[in-house]
Amino acid sequence: MIPVGDYATQLVVGVGGRAGVSVAEVCALVEETLRGAGLSAGAVKALATVESKACEAGITGAAERFGVPLLSYPAEQLAGIAVPHPSDAVRDAAGTSSVAEAAALATGGELLVPKRRSVAATCAVATAQAHDLRHHGDAEVRGDGASLVDLAVNVRAHMPPAWLKQRIAASLGALSAYPDGRAARAAVADRHGLPVERVLLTAGAAEAFVLIARALDAQWPVVVHPQFTEPEAALRDAGHQVERVVLRAADGFRLDPAAVPEEADLVVVGNPTNPTSVLHPAATLAALARPGRILVVDEAFMDAVPGEREALAGRTDVPGLVVLRSLTKTWGLAGLRIGYVLAEPEVIAKLEAAQPLWPVSTPALVAAEACVTPEALAEAEAYARQIAVDRAHLLAGLTEFEEITVSGVAEGPFVLIRVPGAAEVRARLRNLGFAVRRGDTFPGLDDSWLRLAVRDRATTGRLLQALDHALALTAHAAGAGL
Repeated sequence: MIPVGDYATQLVVGVGGRAGVSVAEVCALVEETLRGAGLSAGAVKALATVESKACEAGITGAAERFGVPLLSYPAEQLAGIAVPHPSDAVRDAAGTSSVAEAAALATGGELLVPKRRSVAATCAVATAQAHDLRHHGDAEVRGDGASLVDLAVNVRAHMPPAWLKQRIAASLGALSAYPDGRAARAAVADRHGLPVERVLLTAGAAEAFVLIARALDAQWPVVVHPQFTEPEAALRDAGHQVERVVLRAADGFRLDPAAVPEEADLVVVGNPTNPTSVLHPAATLAALARPGRILVVDEAFMDAVPGEREALAGRTDVPGLVVLRSLTKTWGLAGLRIGYVLAEPEVIAKLEAAQPLWPVSTPALVAAEACVTPEALAEAEAYARQIAVDRAHLLAGLTEFEEITVSGVAEGPFVLIRVPGAAEVRARLRNLGFAVRRGDTFPGLDDSWLRLAVRDRATTGRLLQALDHALALTAHAAGAGL
């Protein structure tokens, strides 16, 4: 079972069936599939199938029973749509390798639930249109961003610190030489108690996602959503068909390892997860490990969690584990691009072989070495504890608004909220001087979600005042029919 978030995105259900399939069987399969995925039949925009099945009484009758149109497509059109579970037998019989999956995807959306079967019917569920996987928080502050209080980007404010700037500035005299990452790599390895063969330095975690997509030859990749969208985007760019496990707000965005298909040979999950801020137990994530499976855990925000509890970085007892870390968030180095991968030596060797020469600049290497010293780690821990205090202040303020819901238990340096009219609230906040992150570009979320970065108490106080004003203006506009 693949649970899917309870959100308002419209859905298309692709259906197929043998000759003579009954309305009852098609409807029962569709209803069971939707129910098992945590979706409402009310979210279904249409049923879809191949033209040769468009007159099948069981399929037309099912569309009528659901009260939605039946879309039909020529077999040659569906044959051109890549599907995750193709079948030669279906291709020979219907002209497309999967009637249900191809028909569900024909409107240009994204597959939420792959093909499900009954005795004589098949169905699959997709969104009616695709999410913008390349939209990130920095887009919220481009242009006039200098005039906005930035709550859209999860990079620590007022960073990097003076001592780190000085270390980076001192490295500029060595720019005529090619970068030498040996010292930084050894420092990162020592920080996690690992041999250097288990460490790879990268130009931020984003480069690591590209390397994983290109170098590890996954056949059945699964991405757990809602989460940072770059892993899926990188996999798709590398030609992979990506399956999703989309967690439900009603469950607090908690992960059940049983939701991940047993056949998946690459699983990607964030911890704590962006944008939900949920911290999954280390034991839950370790339970995803399987022989022959690569388990990628994105711990880009783990150093913002006091004690880095639930971290898997440094573990060598979890087979196939790949942990990604970023130094750009806590230390304000997004413009410098520095992160690293921790994995088995064989995996590190494959990723390193896919890197270009000298992928990490000398200033970034100096920053990496500086940020893993005992003194820097102590500073990061103090910051993580302050984040917890500041986040509690933000959450307390948000409880004063009956319109706002916070789903899940926030443990990261950001909070995900649900609010009616969020798109308008976001626009009004912008007019009031605050940039916040839209949520509808994350699979599993719709336009009722916003992500707020945790800032100091004074900034949060001003945000809450602006939010009160924005909500009042939005309610007034709605009441006036504007």
